[in-house]
Amino acid sequence: MSQTLQLFSADAFSPTESEAQRLSLANDVDPREADLNGITVIELHFPKFSDGRAFSQAFLLHRRLGFTGQIRATGDVLVDQLVQMQRSGFTQAVLRADQSLAHGQALLAHYPAFYQGDAVHTAPHFAAA
Repeated sequence: MSQTLQLFSADAFSPTESEAQRLSLANDVDPREADLNGITVIELHFPKFSDGRAFSQAFLLHRRLGFTGQIRATGDVLVDQLVQMQRSGFTQAVLRADQSLAHGQALLAHYPAFYQGDAVHTAPHFAAA
């Protein structure tokens, strides 16, 4: 399976990287225009759970731009979105305050593999070695 998405509860989360290493992008910014030199963490914001533009940003960053650092979801992040986040290229998610960390971890463990490829593992399951 792909990498494991790191989960954080909103009340217990505190970034460990310096502000110089972190880039926060609004969901209407084109990531292809961002200067990624020296950046190790990119925060993509979900202003509300129904706004999925950050999924496209994560895909662009990971797959097209080859960003290898952390891609963190912030804002209105629900456990229902976690599997899609992981498959889109996110590596970290800070859950909304009313979301259960344990429930999110259980959802991520529910499906050990997917038949089709995704942003992280592009080859379909039958082609994986």
